[in-house]
Amino acid sequence: MEYGLIGEKLGHSYSPMIHERLGGYDYILKEIAPADLPAFMQAKDFKGLNVTIPYKQAVIPFLSELSPVAEEIGCVNTIIKRADGTLIGHNTDIGGFMGMLKKAGIDPANKKAVILGSGGTSLTARTALRHMGAKEIVIVSRKGPVDYETLYRDHADAEILVNTTPVGMYPKNGICPADLSRLPALKGVADVVYNPEKTALILEAEALGIPCISGLPMLVGQAREAAEWFMGETIDPEKEVGILAAIRMQTRNLVLVGMPGCGKTTIGKMLAEKLGREYVDSDAEIVNRAGMPIPEIFAKYGEKYFRDLESEVIADLCKGSGKIIATGGGAILRDENVRAMRQNGRTCLMLRPIDRLPTEGRPLSSASEDAVKKLWEARKDKYAAAADLTVENLGTMEETVRAIMDAFTDAARTF
Repeated sequence: MEYGLIGEKLGHSYSPMIHERLGGYDYILKEIAPADLPAFMQAKDFKGLNVTIPYKQAVIPFLSELSPVAEEIGCVNTIIKRADGTLIGHNTDIGGFMGMLKKAGIDPANKKAVILGSGGTSLTARTALRHMGAKEIVIVSRKGPVDYETLYRDHADAEILVNTTPVGMYPKNGICPADLSRLPALKGVADVVYNPEKTALILEAEALGIPCISGLPMLVGQAREAAEWFMGETIDPEKEVGILAAIRMQTRNLVLVGMPGCGKTTIGKMLAEKLGREYVDSDAEIVNRAGMPIPEIFAKYGEKYFRDLESEVIADLCKGSGKIIATGGGAILRDENVRAMRQNGRTCLMLRPIDRLPTEGRPLSSASEDAVKKLWEARKDKYAAAADLTVENLGTMEETVRAIMDAFTDAARTF
């Protein structure tokens, strides 16, 4: 291998995509069992490496030298093989972490910070927070002197919270490592997890109005610095903006919401074809799981049964990434559904005049235009609150598709 990422279990990683855009060199993912690590490191069959869990400290005995920052932190995420064959270890995570906080406007200076987790990334976070002037740093772990109940009892005055644990990471989306409502002094929340883009922790911080950021900017920032080490040249930090936008465009779901009959299915299929993505329809999946049409579900089991099944389906569909997802007209009625939509995607509200909304086969609409108006009045605030983007479906289908694509692309370039 030329360059690449080593770890025990890598799964899906954005690193090859990022490094292709940074330097265009060969970059591969290589899973290594713990027993095979010594032989791999001693063979030195590479030019440079990035290192992830669980080897950020395990590789150190194989290195001839550590950079000052790697020595200070006590873990390595970047390795370079020099001309004489010796290996030097560096840590670019710290630069990525500090850049992530700055992007979110989170300033730890003179503040009390809490770090969830005690592994290698926790070592990086505590060193970075110390460099940024944090007044006090508390490490929280299940087995440490400060556990989670102690956190709420003794450290409710924490002003910065950083999650360095894998809690909430795909595929175990939706799990939150801390109850932010019990930490009323928080002024900033950061989560190093980047898949999903918005973890349950970040979604909770947003709901509470706390400045927050997830781990994707850190991932790109540390990769840029690692690429500089690999190539021996400076890379403009502004290049990160385009890389972040490219990742978001490729990985974010586009979730269509709106009144029954506003065109989500037709437009969704066209968007999927244009963008080369998988199209999924939550109502179709509900029908598939229930084994009967939606009007029959309502008639036989009632609306609550349908809404429960709908929530289950939306949670499953929105866990993944890179999809076009059309949802039922009432999907936004439950906050848990909107959180699921936003964890790895952006919601687009499609608007259409009431008199152009069909009602046939829709259990909560009738042939009466007045009934549809009442349904809109009851839901319009929920639609507005759920919408990241809003597009009117008034012209041709092609015009609506283009408007949605433009809005989705613009959103990928914003923080």
